[in-house]
Amino acid sequence: MTTRMIILNGGSSSGKSGIVRCLQAVLPDPWPAFGVDSFVDALPAKMQSSDAGLEVAADGRVSVGADFRALEAAWTEGIVAMAGAGARIIVDDVFLGGAASQRRWQKALGGLAVLWVGVRCESAVAAGREIARGDRVQGMAASQADAVHQGVTYDVEVDTTHTESLACARTIAAHVH
Repeated sequence: MTTRMIILNGGSSSGKSGIVRCLQAVLPDPWPAFGVDSFVDALPAKMQSSDAGLEVAADGRVSVGADFRALEAAWTEGIVAMAGAGARIIVDDVFLGGAASQRRWQKALGGLAVLWVGVRCESAVAAGREIARGDRVQGMAASQADAVHQGVTYDVEVDTTHTESLACARTIAAHVH
């Protein structure tokens, strides 16, 4: 079965975005990419700091509410519809709920062929990247580094702790059918 989607899951500052750019360069066909960060950026500002939307605590822990989940479901369905219409799609996500987040995607995907990719990075390295980025609440990378992988099943895993994005992308691309 032809892979229609590649879904990357990893914590904040784990290196997903760099891998996505490299995947787009090494894969022979065009693969548009959609990331959860772009989805969050598209939300109204009032949802980015509310119980019903998305809240980032001072220690970097993220919680989401009912309004966020409803819009996230619509976003997910839209991406799946594009893949169903023939596009090959890369998704850069953070499974805050671990296995429950993967199940939400699986429910929306129906029978589409997906390559599930775990992007790991040692907590201390991700935290250092987070500081260097300067656009994240400190603590987010450390709190997500392991939690996002709890109970999630992957077809392939990469670790960016000591491996460059291009090498990770080549490993992933080798699993695309």
